[in-house]
Amino acid sequence: MMQSFAIFTLGCKVNQYESQQIRQFLESLGLAPVDVTQSPQLVVINTCCVTHTASAKSRRLLHQAQKQHPKAVVVCGCLPTIQTNEFNTGGENVHVIKDRCDLPAVLSRLVRTKSTTPDSQRPRDSEATPIKAENGPKVNCKNDLRPPEELPCLTSFQNHTRAFLKVQDGCDSACAYCIIPTARPHVRFKNPDEILAEATALVAAGHQEIVLTGVNIGSYGQTTTRRPRWPTPENDRLPALLDRVAQIPGLARIRVSSVDPADVTEALLDVFGAYPNIMPHLHLSLQSGSDTVLRRMARPYTADDFRAKVALIESRLDRPAITTDIIVGFPGETDADFEQTLALAREVAFAKMHVFAFSARQGTAAAQMAPKIPAAVKKERSRILRNLDNDLQSRFRAQFLGETAQVLIETTNGAPSGRSERYFVVQVKNGTDGTHRTNGTNGTYENSLVTVRVEENMPDRALGTMVTQNH
Repeated sequence: MMQSFAIFTLGCKVNQYESQQIRQFLESLGLAPVDVTQSPQLVVINTCCVTHTASAKSRRLLHQAQKQHPKAVVVCGCLPTIQTNEFNTGGENVHVIKDRCDLPAVLSRLVRTKSTTPDSQRPRDSEATPIKAENGPKVNCKNDLRPPEELPCLTSFQNHTRAFLKVQDGCDSACAYCIIPTARPHVRFKNPDEILAEATALVAAGHQEIVLTGVNIGSYGQTTTRRPRWPTPENDRLPALLDRVAQIPGLARIRVSSVDPADVTEALLDVFGAYPNIMPHLHLSLQSGSDTVLRRMARPYTADDFRAKVALIESRLDRPAITTDIIVGFPGETDADFEQTLALAREVAFAKMHVFAFSARQGTAAAQMAPKIPAAVKKERSRILRNLDNDLQSRFRAQFLGETAQVLIETTNGAPSGRSERYFVVQVKNGTDGTHRTNGTNGTYENSLVTVRVEENMPDRALGTMVTQNH
């Protein structure tokens, strides 16, 4: 019987959450987590396929894992599900999970038997009804987040101060650049009572901040991400869920992961305004400031729609942090299109922008689009936008100089630092270096929530002096 394991994780918050589920599941089977350098008997690689770069990293991790000569390597996550012939197993001890519903059963069999014959294709007993998603592979899961033999709800988010809590999975939209509807086509959501129980357990484990996440969290409570198919244009399920989670005793901070402009409603902002433990921070996906490019991307909003939602947010919340994602060099993007993106970014004054140069993803509509943008042009546009991002981040932090901020300490390597309510990093000048994961009484330790007076604006963070340590 196996005794040790290691997990590699690539990709988004959803993947990170699922790796924690895998970790907890393997621990329940009696295995101990070890570093990959300690020759684990089982290695799990939780892959990402959003870009070709992510796919390549996943393949490299497989080769690295095999050099440790484990009894078995399990490859799961998004890459094996998209069936684009990008993945070769490379060894008979490698088990590729093409249907993520098979993962718990495969892990159980590997742990409890000495055999390492690939068995991810064995049939299993299940009452689940096969569902054929539009333009996607068969999915053998019921319409919720629980596969037949289920991965556990989390009781801790190990080695992290902030805990991610997946409440929704799947997307059946048709954004031209995105492979996710192929990798995760089945839209489903977790029962609210189960979410509350899981969040309560995470608080009991010491996590002061929880991030509600999902593939398309704005569609929580719906069985499709296509808004015209919803019973009503606005989804009241997400605000209702957030309202309940915010009332969990001891939960100091809550964030909501990426949402689309249409997900921002009066009802959602009502909940944000009602609870001080919901952080004034929204990640609002833009992708482009050009209506022409947004149409080619098949994004369901215009630049003016985006502006209107930003104005609504700013009318309801005090100096909110609005962060975003932007793709540069999408096929057909002209200099004028790019200038529109720059103009909108300046107008909104984003607190942070994640800038991505477009890379054609096999299996998406955008991979066939023309004209292609030269690599040198994409590189230059990325440089310009990242320089603007640095300037906007600095300007956003500057407005809080002289004020206090609540900072959740995430690292104590050197001077303690962590995220403020509005997500920018604050380094504590008078904090004591610490090594503990629990709160300290005579120093500033990881997972401490402290009040800091923001005094200096540095290139990538603010500096401040600790006033009080709250928890």
